[in-house]
Formats: sequence, structure tokens, C-alpha cells
Amino acid sequence: MKEEIKNKMFKKALAVQKNAYVPYSDFPLGAAVLTADGSIYTGVNIENASFGLTNCAERSAIFSAVSQGKRKIEALLIVSSTEEPVTPCGACRQVIKEFAAGDIEVIMMTKKGKELTMTSKELLPGAFSEQAMEKNNEL
Repeated sequence: MKEEIKNKMFKKALAVQKNAYVPYSDFPLGAAVLTADGSIYTGVNIENASFGLTNCAERSAIFSAVSQGKRKIEALLIVSSTEEPVTPCGACRQVIKEFAAGDIEVIMMTKKGKELTMTSKELLPGAFSEQAMEKNNEL
């Protein structure tokens, strides 16, 4: 990924991180997704007293893009306030797989710029996919 695009995604994710609604965990995250047409959509984690209704920043950003008609993401960047980069949860990894345009870069960064980059396939090897659904339907 071009450094200029990554920096733009980082700035957008960092800017929205303050909008996270995290009264229970006090663990704000900001995320930005890059779509195939070069658009960037952001999201934050949004908690709920019924924890199962909480939505992660990664999924919020992806769902924002999808709600605008963007079905494929080219990259995802997550910003945390922790000392070390934070990886996506299992549910987010599956959603990333669903909307990834192939094996995409997932960039995990801290506010201070510490970075860890992995591919979506590295984060979720053997992901549940349409091919798995088709195979199950044949049985």
C-alpha cells in the first residue's frame, strides 16, 4: 500500500476514534476501510449494556461502506490507544473475509504509530466462505 493512502486512513481512523461509545470497557478503537474505488469509510466501536449487541470499529467501518453500496474492501486500518497494536476479533475477521477484495492488508496501529500489518488470510486461515457453503449444499 502506498504510504500516502495509509497515512490518510490512519488520520481518518484516529479522528473518529474519539467518537467511540465505550462506557463499559473504556477501550476506544477507530477504523478505516479503503474500497475498490479509493473511498475511505470509518467506524468506531459502539458498546451496549447487553454486550452481545456491541459492534466493533472494524465492522462499523465495513458496514458503513456496504451501506453506501461498496461491496469490496481493499484494506483495513485499526487505531488503538494501547501500547501494542490490537488485532481484530474473530467476528470481525470473518466479516473482513466476506467483503475483502482478495487477500487484503489489515494494518493495526497505535496512536503513537506502532504498526503491525497482516493479510486477511493470515488473520483467518481456513475462513468460512461461499465455497464452503456450496460444498455443504452438495452433501
